[in-house]
Amino acid sequence: MTDATTVTLSEADIIALSTRALTAHGASPLQADALARGIAAAEADGLRSHGLMYLGIYCGHLDCGKVIGSAVPKVSHPAPSVIRVDAGSGFAHAAILAGQKDLIEIARSQGIATLNIHNSYNCGVLGYHTDALAREGFVALGFTNAPASIAPWGAKKPVLGTNPWSLAVPDGKGGCAFVIDQSASVVAKSEVMKRAKSGEALPPGWALDADGKPTTDSAVALKGTMMPSGGYKGVGSAILVEVLAACLSGATPGIEASTFGTNVGGPPKTGQCFIAINPDATSGGEFAGRLATVLKALTLEEGGRLPGAKKAASRIASKRDGIPIDRALYDAAIALAGAGA
Repeated sequence: MTDATTVTLSEADIIALSTRALTAHGASPLQADALARGIAAAEADGLRSHGLMYLGIYCGHLDCGKVIGSAVPKVSHPAPSVIRVDAGSGFAHAAILAGQKDLIEIARSQGIATLNIHNSYNCGVLGYHTDALAREGFVALGFTNAPASIAPWGAKKPVLGTNPWSLAVPDGKGGCAFVIDQSASVVAKSEVMKRAKSGEALPPGWALDADGKPTTDSAVALKGTMMPSGGYKGVGSAILVEVLAACLSGATPGIEASTFGTNVGGPPKTGQCFIAINPDATSGGEFAGRLATVLKALTLEEGGRLPGAKKAASRIASKRDGIPIDRALYDAAIALAGAGA
């Protein structure tokens, strides 16, 4: 269905369109398919800033060599419960998938396993990846570092990335009870980029200018720093992720990584860390009952909802009604795919 301002697509439509665009700009089928599925999932969940809006940046990064479209992830096993993947400066999605099967198998047999990825790139919606692990029955933790955009508390110069972390919890029925996916900043930097592109002002409290003063000007914010969530506690969260996703993974720290937002610089070579835990092994079979108590308490009061509930509702609506895409964004994606406007 279409009208003057929107085009309604299915997830399959978005996957196909994104795949065509990415391959047209040099991505291999392996790289393009993994990323296209992440783009479509973001649109279905209502996370527009991580969906087709980012497709032009991805294609530009293929064109300029910031991402190597022909990269083949290399998987190694340096220890019995450790999987290490060299992403080869390809998209993070393909590297994560390359190590995911082994992560699942080892965590199932050993109780816990880690997947550490280096020479990587922006992994899109972090919760997309932890959700997949939760649906396999694991309590999943995910961490990904990013180019510097947060200053240490009391300073002005960016040193740490927005550095998201995610927790996904299985529901015991092959699904996911809830997903937490949050950055160390008040809001993801992609949200500021989206508003800067349209000239829209920021809500107060999202960002600081280059002098460390609060700003609502989205263009000025991109030259300054992101406001850490919870003040100094947000900086602590960013450091936690930097240690797990960059240091433990042997990846590039945010202070040395090139930006995700422009074509300036070479491959960012950032990292990801995923930890999969078999809850029955650690809880002595008590996990399901204990979780039920927690979930009941969280939703007992009217208005209380679980983390990720809005995304889950959007996903259901998207499957039922399709996904409305801004006409200009759709036309831009068509052009990237080489099919004309």
